[in-house]
Amino acid sequence: MADRAPHKRLAITFKFARNSENGRGNGRSTLRWPGGTKRPLESRRNRFLQQEWLPGCPNLVPQELLDKYLHRFNQICDGEVRAPGVTVMKDVAYAKTKRPLGDRTVNKLQNFEDDEVLFSYCELPQIVKYVACFTGPDVKSVHTMLINKPPDPGTMTSRHPLHQDLHYFPFRPANRMVCSWTAMEKVHKKNGCLVVLPGTHYTPLLQHYYPEWEGGVNAMYHGIKDYDASIPLLHLEMNAGDTVFFHPLLIHGSGANQTTGFRKAISGHYASSHCYYIDVRGTIQEHIETEVLGIARKKLGEDIDVSFADIWRFKSRLVQGNEGTL
Repeated sequence: MADRAPHKRLAITFKFARNSENGRGNGRSTLRWPGGTKRPLESRRNRFLQQEWLPGCPNLVPQELLDKYLHRFNQICDGEVRAPGVTVMKDVAYAKTKRPLGDRTVNKLQNFEDDEVLFSYCELPQIVKYVACFTGPDVKSVHTMLINKPPDPGTMTSRHPLHQDLHYFPFRPANRMVCSWTAMEKVHKKNGCLVVLPGTHYTPLLQHYYPEWEGGVNAMYHGIKDYDASIPLLHLEMNAGDTVFFHPLLIHGSGANQTTGFRKAISGHYASSHCYYIDVRGTIQEHIETEVLGIARKKLGEDIDVSFADIWRFKSRLVQGNEGTL
């Protein structure tokens, strides 16, 4: 491990091994897939849930595929391709300006389930084999993102507050969900790599709010106010193609991009098709339901009859196996 950074919070940088998919053999701390590939799926999932670290695989996605995803991103940003259902998000610093879409203003594409080029990432066999260790054999994609993170415009709005992904999901159980996150280029602390609080996948779902940041906050960038500040932060420095998998309760976020380059990553959230929807009314997730339904009505009309669960049903897509209750 690297030396602890001289911040108010402890910070540890974690680097991948270079010489094998499981990250073994270089004598340094590495992100390792728990249990090897011959263990039963349930055994491997339980091994991960019993440890603090998250599984990571170096060089899992080849450069030629990353180049294909990058080309598609540029086509969508430049208006060459109209991708059905894809949400193109501008950084809040540019949201109310007339500055055109482009790689300097767009911070994220999401909901690309109907774009065959980008969605092919979610179907990669080398991704799905690890995902199935958490979800079981019947796998659904529930959310998709290509995160651009351009150079910060000076507002620090390119950072993402610490949060838990489960905050956004009205289905359970959490132990049958997982996120895959693949770096599309070298990511490090300076350009805003992922930051995680190891072991927090044991914690319950916590209350999320919009942080009170002077430069503004991007839509849906909710953060946790109350978490255990004694847990050391872990910075995930990764090369292009490196992939991590993490539980929806793991507390994570990312810093601002304080370089002149970009920090692109592609990500998919998955769940067992046998997960079930819950009613979030009267819970700490009620306000995210209200916000999401408000956005839906703004886009589709105030008289639209749609539920929070309906929205997630619309954007979910079967990746492997059989349909279930999700």
